[in-house]
Parts: sequence; C-alpha cells; structure tokens
Amino acid sequence: MSRINLLSQRLANQIAAGEVVERPASVVKELMENSLDAGASRLEIEVEQGGTKQIKIKDDGLGIHKEDLELALSRHATSKITDLEDLENIASLGFRGEALASISSVSRLTMTSKADDDLAAASGDNSGWKVIAEGQEMDVILSPAAHSRGTTVEVRDLFFNTPARKKFLKTEKTEFSRIDEILKRIALSRFDVQFSLTHNQRAIRKLLPAKSDQEKQRRVALVCGPTFVESSVFVEMEGQGLRLWGWVSLPTFSRSQADLQYFYVNGRIIRDKLVTHAVKQAYRDVLFHGRHPAYVLYLELAPSVVDVNVHPTKHEVRFRDSRLVHDFLFSSLHKALAELRPSDRLADNAQNNGHEGDPFAAMRSGSAAENFAASPDSSFAAGNFSDQSSLSLAEPASNNYSYRPSTRQPAAGAIQSQLENFAKLTGDDSEVPPLGYAIAQLHGIYILAQNKEGLITVDMHAAHERITYERMKAACQNEELKMQSLLVPLSIAVSQSEADCAEAEQEALLSIGIELERVAAESIVVRQVPSILRNADIEQLVRDVLSDVLEYGSSDRIQAHQDELLSTMACHGSVRANRHLTIPEMNALLRDMEATERSGQCNHGRPTWVYQGLDELDKLFLRGR
Repeated sequence: MSRINLLSQRLANQIAAGEVVERPASVVKELMENSLDAGASRLEIEVEQGGTKQIKIKDDGLGIHKEDLELALSRHATSKITDLEDLENIASLGFRGEALASISSVSRLTMTSKADDDLAAASGDNSGWKVIAEGQEMDVILSPAAHSRGTTVEVRDLFFNTPARKKFLKTEKTEFSRIDEILKRIALSRFDVQFSLTHNQRAIRKLLPAKSDQEKQRRVALVCGPTFVESSVFVEMEGQGLRLWGWVSLPTFSRSQADLQYFYVNGRIIRDKLVTHAVKQAYRDVLFHGRHPAYVLYLELAPSVVDVNVHPTKHEVRFRDSRLVHDFLFSSLHKALAELRPSDRLADNAQNNGHEGDPFAAMRSGSAAENFAASPDSSFAAGNFSDQSSLSLAEPASNNYSYRPSTRQPAAGAIQSQLENFAKLTGDDSEVPPLGYAIAQLHGIYILAQNKEGLITVDMHAAHERITYERMKAACQNEELKMQSLLVPLSIAVSQSEADCAEAEQEALLSIGIELERVAAESIVVRQVPSILRNADIEQLVRDVLSDVLEYGSSDRIQAHQDELLSTMACHGSVRANRHLTIPEMNALLRDMEATERSGQCNHGRPTWVYQGLDELDKLFLRGR
C-alpha cells in the first residue's frame, strides 16, 4: 500500500470540482447564486457552445475589493459566514467558499470586479481589477481593468485539463437546455431581479423585474408557460412559524412527468422527498393515477429550523421538525384544492373577461380536458362508460330532488315550457347560480346548462360520482372509526427499526385504526384493523404504514385504502351514462356541484365540467366579423 501523502491544492480543487461542477449548468448556477448573494439587481448571462467554450456572467452587485480578488479563488474562502452560529442561520444561497476555486481548477477563469463602497473610496480605489487563473496551482495574475460597479466572471474552455470529464458531456443543445432550466429556477426565486440570457450571440430570454402580483404572474407564465398560469390557482397559507405561497395547478392540468415542479425553501430551490410526498398526498383524491401535478411553491421559515448544509450542490435540505413541515404542506394544499368551487372559477373568468391572465381559461375552453385526454396513458375518454345498472344510493339532493336515473324524456312542449321558465329566471334582475340552469341533456351523457356568461357542459356521471364520494367520506369521518378485532392476531417479522417505530407510534397508529403490540425485538402482533379494510392485505398494509412513518413522520395509507373503497362504491352508486334525467334532476345536480368540495374533477381526476363564454361561441360561428 502507498504511503499517505497530502494532496496538492490543484488536485484537491479538481476533486471538489467533481462534486460542484458536474456540467456547464453547474457553473452557471454557482456564479448566479454568488451574484444574487452580492445584492445584484441585474444579471446578464452569455453562453457559447452550450457553455463548454464560454460562460460569461455580469452583475451589478457590491463587487469585490482588489485585496480580496485573489483570496476569492481560494478554497473555503467566503464572505458569507464566519463562525458556527452563522452556519446554523444561513440566509445566503452560497456559503461553502468552494465554487470559484473548483471552477477555476477545471477552466480558464477571468474575474473582473469593482467595489463601489466607502472602503474602496477611502483607499482611492476607483477602478476595477481583474484576476486570471488557468487551472494551475492557484497562480493568479492581478491587473487593473475598466469595469462598472459589480462583477463579471468569464469561464472559458471548461474541462480543458480534465478531458475524461469532458467525455461525459451531452450535445450542445442538451447542455444549453440545462443552463436554460437553471435560469428558470433562479428567475422564479427572485422576481425583483432582471435576467437576460444569450446563446451563441442570440438573445434567448429577457425577464424584467416583477414587482406587482400581475408582473409576478407574467414571469411565471414566461417561465412555465401561459397554460400553467391559466390552469392554476394562487395559494397563501401561514401558521406554526411557516408560510406557504405560490401557484398550484388545477387537478385537470396534470403532467405525464414531474417536470413542472418548482419548490423553494427560503428562496433556495430544492428537491426533497418529504415535500414531494406531501404534495402527492394533497392531490391523491383528485389526480389520475400516474399523473403529476405542476406547481411553483415557496416555503418560508426561520433559517435556524432548516439545515441547508447537507449536500455539496445544496439541492437538499433537512428540516428540524419534518413531520410539522410535511403536515403543514399537506393540509395547506389539501384545503386549497378542496375549497375550489365553480363560483370561484367563474368569478375569475368574469374578472378577467376571458382574456390574458385568466387562471381558468382552460376550464372555459376545455383545453384542460384535452390536455388530459391527449396523454397516452389516458385510458378513457369522456362518456366512455360501461352501461351497468346503477346501484342508486338515493343521495339526498337540494331543492328536494334526487337524481335517480329516469327512463323517460320530456316532451317537446315540456322542453319549450322549461326554456321559457329559464328565460324568466335569467333576467337581468335575477341572480343566476355559477353553473346556471339546465336546458338539455346530450346523448344521455352531458348536461347543458346556461348561465349569464355562456354555456356549461357537465359530465353527469363524473359529477355525481364526486358528490357521492365526498358525502360518503364525510359520513365516515363524522362517525367514530369502526375497528374489527382479528380472529387470529397477525404476527409480523420486522426490522428492529420498524419495531421501534411501531412501539413509539402505538397511540398514533391506534388513532387510524391499527392496534398492534411489540412482542419481541424484531416482531409485532396486529390485533385490530379498520373494519372497512378487513379484507385487505393487512401485513403489507402495516409494513407500508411503518415505512411511511419512518421516512416521512406520518402515513396516509389507511386513509388512502379506505378512500379507494369509497371511490369504487361511489362510482357504482352514481348515475350512469345513457340514463335520462329530468330538468329538475339536472338542476339539483348542478346545485350540489356548487356546494361540493373538489367538484371540478371526478375521483379519477377527469374534469366534471367545462365552460365556454359567449365570446368563444361567437368566434366559432365567426360572429362580428
């Protein structure tokens, strides 16, 4: 075995570069974060050949003093922390002091800066200074240079002295797309900063500072696409020292991949399994299996209760109270989605007059439904139901109507009478409900309703399924959880950590209907389970629950299994396709939709209704041209 030797400074920096500088996008991220920490209000990013030939970032921040320029290229040199107390209350994006040293060890780096402050003025230093490093043993060249307030860092020939690393880079197009994604992530974290991006001397993006709510929403639209903004809602929740705000997509706007998910903790973008799990839980009841929600969310909390020093690239964090954060995220988003009503969506339509900035335009035109149906994994189109006999749970409905299937159709004279009554109801002085009044049923599948602004089309089975499901859930929640003792207690062999968890969380597990006891170091016995799940795979269910508690601090497995059963029952207990409803039955369904949580989509995540305004209908028939 070789003797132990001290690594050279250059080799140590190149090893560190392997952690920090994975590709050109990594360089852009580190340099942009340095600029923002320096108080920059404007960043200009110029890239050539996907960042492999050149990356140049200019800012108007505080700048770096002449005496500090050389030191800035040294490892573990930073102006952001000085002692352990600072490390436990980090408010800046960077703090390790490794980025510039790592980048300069695998590239030809030039950094020009001018510090425009009292210290620089006192020393008579009114010019800029430039430092050059080319992957050497930190031998740098310092010289004066013309520069305005701020700093410019130019990185050329990335990995020129580590050709093995260069082989792992992708095509120029792919590498630039990753740089563009980094810019998007950072631009969404700092609405107050102006960003511009050019590639091979061609302007790609220019994002002006966003101060008002409307300007912020416009930036989100530029980064995430206008369809996301049109199909999302703004949320803002606060409590227990936490604040959550941002945009979350409507359940009917979903993605086949988790590629439109931005989550920030105190301005730092992160990818955290605890956060992902909490968001997924919130959408569980309203999203089709295999689909992913889209969101741009910001969590704010005291820096002292979150540890950002757990990963070299700072993509991961650790919360001091992970269960609190998880439950806060879940409850906030779950509540926001549950409180969506047709009146809210249509009110936004009216406010925006159906033009740019309308967050529910997708629900008017049906584009959200098209977005869903166009996906390859969407196995059913609207109205594609099996013609089974309804179990007819005879759910109570408003206006003393129940919408059981009817085998008769109204006569032509009756329809005319109903339309005349509707005309009276919808006079200028009458208040029309958000979903209006039913005027007809189409092919035994859709309800056509008219409100003051346009046409509402309702999938009657999907709508009734959601109403029935929510009522069944409410009934279960209002009654005491029924438990059933196992005739023969189930013994399960588990790991010691799982057994420890089962013992420590015994009371919490009992509250969700599972009674168990630890009988050995690596063995537990299940004695009672929720009665509704008596036919489930109890052993696998308990293992999954313990796994969730160990990983996230809580579990929703029991609730999820129970909801799955209720969802199936609700599906079979709802009005079926090709069943004719009377006008009063249709109106009763519309009124219940307006009062029901999550009524915008069925239990499987499909939209239950779409809206078309008169202006859109006029366009279809070229009226006014």
